[in-house]
Amino acid sequence: MRILMLPITLTAALMSASIAMATDVEHYQGASADTLEQALANVEEYNKRLATLLQGELDNTALTEVHELTYTLENALEKIRDEGAVLAARLEDVHKASERYDAVAVKQQGDIYLDTSRALLNR
Repeated sequence: MRILMLPITLTAALMSASIAMATDVEHYQGASADTLEQALANVEEYNKRLATLLQGELDNTALTEVHELTYTLENALEKIRDEGAVLAARLEDVHKASERYDAVAVKQQGDIYLDTSRALLNR
C-alpha cells in the first residue's frame, strides 16, 4: 500500500506547487481561429513572432509576450487538430467509396478532401 501511495503523494505535491505558481499568471483569450485558413495564417504569423522573441533576450517583457502569443497558437492548433480529424474521416469516405466502386462519391468526397489537404500543405 505504501508503494501505491508514493506516486499519488508526489503527484499531489507537484500539482499543488503548480497551482500555487499558476495563480499569479494572467490568462488571455488569444486570436480566434474560426476556419482552417485562419488557423494556418495565425500559426504562420505567430510562429514568426515566437521565433523573433526566442532570438532575443528572454526578459520578463519577452516572456510575457511569449505567454500571450501561445494562446493564439493553442487556438490555431486546436482548430488544425479538429480539421485534421475531419480530413481523416473524409479520406476514409473516399476509401470506402472506392471499395464500393462509387465514382460519384469518390469524386465528391475526394474533391473536398483535396481542398482541405491543400490548405494544410500549401503553407
